[in-house]
Amino acid sequence: MYASPILDNRPIYLSFGFAWLIGHGSFALSHGTNPLLDLPDMVPTVLLGSGLLAAMVITTVVSMRAQRGATGREAVVGNLLGASWLIGFAALFFLITALGPDTAATLWPTGSGLIVGLLYLAGGAAYRDVLQYTLGAWLAVSSTAALFLDGAYLYWALALAGGGSYLLAAAFEPRRIAAAN
Repeated sequence: MYASPILDNRPIYLSFGFAWLIGHGSFALSHGTNPLLDLPDMVPTVLLGSGLLAAMVITTVVSMRAQRGATGREAVVGNLLGASWLIGFAALFFLITALGPDTAATLWPTGSGLIVGLLYLAGGAAYRDVLQYTLGAWLAVSSTAALFLDGAYLYWALALAGGGSYLLAAAFEPRRIAAAN
């Protein structure tokens, strides 16, 4: 029987933490009634997009290495969770497209946080990873609660509560790994 290795999520958590902090932070700094920085609209989009792209590549590499040699139930769980990411974001795309372009600027960042949070909840439950589960719960709730905020405050919430929670999870990851061994 294949014994799954303990996955070190630090590269994933750090890359997404910095992507959220820098990307959403640049939106926060340049939006609202009195923006702190006068950035062209494309700069925060490029910062967030490139940060998320880099984080997705890192996640794919780390996940594929962890799945190498997985068989049976472990392989099925990994494949189903992997497919769930595509399904979740496809559903979010359809939702936002159906609601129209007026909602996209708000629903993409908050909806993405919800999808990611729910998928981390599922991954945490499947792998008995309480840290990932807790991160998922926080991302799902804090991202959707950010919808109550206006202007730059929405992006500050995503940058600090979302990005900060990833960085905090990265700090706690060694303790989780040590406890699992």
